[in-house]
Amino acid sequence: MSLDIFKEKGTPLDKQLFTWRELVQTPTSKLDDDAFTRVRIILMNGIEANALRTMHAMARMMNGDARLPLAQVRRVEQHQQTMVNWLLPPDLSPLETTIAFEQVAIEVTASVAQHEPDEYLAQVYRFGLLEDFDHLYRFSALMDRVCGADANTIIQNYSDIMPGRPTEVEHRAPEDNLREHYDCTKADPLTKIHAVTITAGENQTHDYYMTIGPMFADPIARQLYAEIASIEEQHVTQYESLMDPNETPLEKWLLHEATEVYNYYSCAAYETNPRVKQIWERFVDYELGHLHMVMDLFKTMENRDPAEVLPQTLPELIDYQSHRQFVRETLTNEVDLRAAGTRFINVEDEADEAPASIAYREQMNSEGSPSEIVAAGYVWMPGTELVEKKTVFAKGAGA
Repeated sequence: MSLDIFKEKGTPLDKQLFTWRELVQTPTSKLDDDAFTRVRIILMNGIEANALRTMHAMARMMNGDARLPLAQVRRVEQHQQTMVNWLLPPDLSPLETTIAFEQVAIEVTASVAQHEPDEYLAQVYRFGLLEDFDHLYRFSALMDRVCGADANTIIQNYSDIMPGRPTEVEHRAPEDNLREHYDCTKADPLTKIHAVTITAGENQTHDYYMTIGPMFADPIARQLYAEIASIEEQHVTQYESLMDPNETPLEKWLLHEATEVYNYYSCAAYETNPRVKQIWERFVDYELGHLHMVMDLFKTMENRDPAEVLPQTLPELIDYQSHRQFVRETLTNEVDLRAAGTRFINVEDEADEAPASIAYREQMNSEGSPSEIVAAGYVWMPGTELVEKKTVFAKGAGA
């Protein structure tokens, strides 16, 4: 059912209350809950982190009249992020969480790419999708290397574990990571929401990898996190460049609040865990309260109608389901694409049109590529080492 975001005003800000015990609820289960419940938790943690990051930056640049409402909304967003992030189970290791982060990037970006009304931006999302797809494969190889575990126990067979665009060729010069931005006066509201959503997810992924990478003892693991964190920074650069710089700070805040309403509503529509679903529904109401507060500021401080920026009702929701077939088709058709400036080109044209990226890549890989080293000889199979040991044992018994 469609949600009229102008009519539905949600919970007033002064009624959005928490206790410490309420913030830290019983976590979800690593194995018993559906993988997409974890996908939604990780994405919404990233979107909340992005909201806080953006509002702190705005508080440093906007006039004093905006600082109190920014602080008031940030306080609630901080508590919302805590409640969401603390739903992750304590037995989910950093590497298992990494696998889950890449599943988020694959499945959410695949949904966005299929719903995006602007074909150029849809191409941008498909381009990034194939790189995250390869990251899942590299981290799965690392999981097999350091603990002999099968990444499929985390992703639950929703996503393929196979190479995408090789990580070693994803490294680009800064000038080849920027994209053409949408026109804020003409773009579909869904286009704007998509850009905020994917930027938020990628930013959180980058920050997570930068935090946990040094915690590993295995030297290849440490190098792999360093390498892929660098690509995630490129992805943040790519996706944030899609946003129109001509939007005012208050207009961007309005879009961020609408994005949070949209994403919590998408989560609630697909959630299979009743307790988590109640949290998504509660935060839809909270975000509607934030949105209407910012609408009022938009009217009074800029003398503009929020209808200039926002849709009357929420657009097509994110599909929380496997996009295996779409990813496979994209892999077949576009794995050899490269970037030159804001354009996408064929791999054979890269030497002539993107020499700076080739030079940068050759320098970074001159002493070896961790993503290639970790995956050398690795082919994913169900059960990984358990299957291999069983096979070896059977051969020995037969002999």
